[in-house]
Amino acid sequence: MLQPALEPHTASTAQPAPPRVIGFWGGLSANLLNMVGVGPFITIPLALSALAGPQVLLGWIVGALLCLCDGMVWAELGSAIPESGGPYHYLREAYGREKAGQLFGFLYLWQTLLTAPLSIGSAAVGFAQYLAFLLPGMTHWQQVLAAALLCLCNTAVLYRKIDSVQHLSLLVSMLVIGACVWIVGSGLLHFNMRLAMEFMHTTTKSPNGFWLGFGAVALIAVYDYGGYNNVCMLGGEIKRPRRTIPLAVLCSIPIVAVLYLGLNMAIIGVLPLQQAAQSKAVVADFMQVIYGHLGSTLAVILIIVASWASALVVLLGYSRVPFAAAREGQFFSVFARLHPKGRFPTVALLFTGITAAFACLLSLDALIATLMVIQIMFQYIAQCFAVVILRRRKERNPDTFAMPLYPWPIVISLIGWLYIAFTSPWRYVLAGVIALLGGSVIFFLQAWRQNTWPFRHP
Repeated sequence: MLQPALEPHTASTAQPAPPRVIGFWGGLSANLLNMVGVGPFITIPLALSALAGPQVLLGWIVGALLCLCDGMVWAELGSAIPESGGPYHYLREAYGREKAGQLFGFLYLWQTLLTAPLSIGSAAVGFAQYLAFLLPGMTHWQQVLAAALLCLCNTAVLYRKIDSVQHLSLLVSMLVIGACVWIVGSGLLHFNMRLAMEFMHTTTKSPNGFWLGFGAVALIAVYDYGGYNNVCMLGGEIKRPRRTIPLAVLCSIPIVAVLYLGLNMAIIGVLPLQQAAQSKAVVADFMQVIYGHLGSTLAVILIIVASWASALVVLLGYSRVPFAAAREGQFFSVFARLHPKGRFPTVALLFTGITAAFACLLSLDALIATLMVIQIMFQYIAQCFAVVILRRRKERNPDTFAMPLYPWPIVISLIGWLYIAFTSPWRYVLAGVIALLGGSVIFFLQAWRQNTWPFRHP
């Protein structure tokens, strides 16, 4: 059972804060590396299988618009409350630190303990799958071992001062973006208009109907776009956060949306639809058509680098959540420890990295839907209302970013998240409900035993 080691507020005052050393380019690269990971390279065939024809491209566009609206939610919250652990503080502050905010903060922590290892592990498993393309003799258990070792190696890489990690992320982000531009440019230079027209005239229906198929594509799209919030997880280590966080969030989304739409168009113009939908390494097959075996091998190497970097920055962001909770007194106090010289969270980083290594025992099947539905039910909807609550408070800082066209981005976000959740298979929704109820029961049992909200006596 998760049990607070300290009363609320005592942890944050007793523990020193990490330094603010990450600038705009470091924050932008942290987002881009999270977003441009292995995701689209393994999910484009899933999208083409869920809903064939030009409607697939519409799903990617709608997913980008939904993420842009949700990005405004994150930008405003991150600017208003620039703290490491991001959503943990947003929900605690908006819903009341001494009231329901304790429940929402704990549920976010609970969600993170469930999903963080899976998110990091999914990038690591994708790394291992593409590695198997280069080493076709790899067995299943060798792939599991490679993925687990990647998580442990990334933990070792991040066990250092954050400014040195920032320099590494900037270097790798330039490599990853350059690789994507090369892949997209290659496809456009070898674009086959006949294949593209066949795709645009495809009328194959989704096996589950249009609306469910469209929901599946939108879910895949927002999963692949996900990561634009990574800078918010590092809020306490961002320089000039009220300006830097919104810029990093809102610049990263259109950059990646253009890359992903270009990647889809390039593949559509080079590979027949049936081949692309059934491919296990679609970019490798795509590059082999253009450049032969050498080109496909180089593309796979670049994808492996991207998946490694994605796992690295996801681990960096999620490791700050138990650290933030421990500083607030809602988690074991040992997780609030900082390295005496490097001033980075030590126990929180080690715990997140090791649990991610164990998560690599799981397969990627159904992982995307499970992660997204749980996050929607636990966090994304609650954050939309958190913006409204915080805006009503008189003590709002005038330098805080304010989303344009308020409240329409919030309304669109709510509609989009609910649509994706309720068009997902019910087994994933049920898993989310069970996880939500389980976390709530644990919280209320703790509150009753410790005589805290809502059982505190006057």
